[in-house]
Amino acid sequence: MRYELLIVGRGGQGVLLLGKILGLAAAKYCNLYVTSCESYAAETRGGDSRADLIIASSEDELDYIKVRGADIALFLHPDLLTKFSNLLKDSSKVFIDSSFPIQSLGIRNVEVIKAPYTKLAEKEFRNVRVANMVALGHLIGILKILTQESIEKAIDDLVSSEWRDLNKKAFKLGIRIASGEL
Repeated sequence: MRYELLIVGRGGQGVLLLGKILGLAAAKYCNLYVTSCESYAAETRGGDSRADLIIASSEDELDYIKVRGADIALFLHPDLLTKFSNLLKDSSKVFIDSSFPIQSLGIRNVEVIKAPYTKLAEKEFRNVRVANMVALGHLIGILKILTQESIEKAIDDLVSSEWRDLNKKAFKLGIRIASGEL
């Protein structure tokens, strides 16, 4: 088992936290091997933000730290689709936050999965800062590449106490989207 995951968005959307949670959940709680790399623009908010993860069942499968052909991609801002489409494979599963206008996907031969993560976070929690956790729950709920329990434990480890419960609720909302409840 080996997955290349690409997570992109704008600064302030929690892309880096989402990547750290995925990596910790995979390595610490699912006993998988992980490499990761993150990059972000100099702006505090609004610049491009990116997390690359490679999750594998054996150390031999980790041949590079950056995504070269994403099996799974999460776009928290669809404006970045064009910029990062060269990192998608024909068989990629592409999750997109449909809260934002999507002009043209400009990508072919991928499975596109859309949900309004930001709008749902605003509606349910009155806080768009947890849209990343809604997206993470949706992704995990559909793909089941890691367990729900491993993600929740990683949230406990990485998120400060004042945000922990809200992040877990948002994650569970994403799981409900995946199950078809919403």
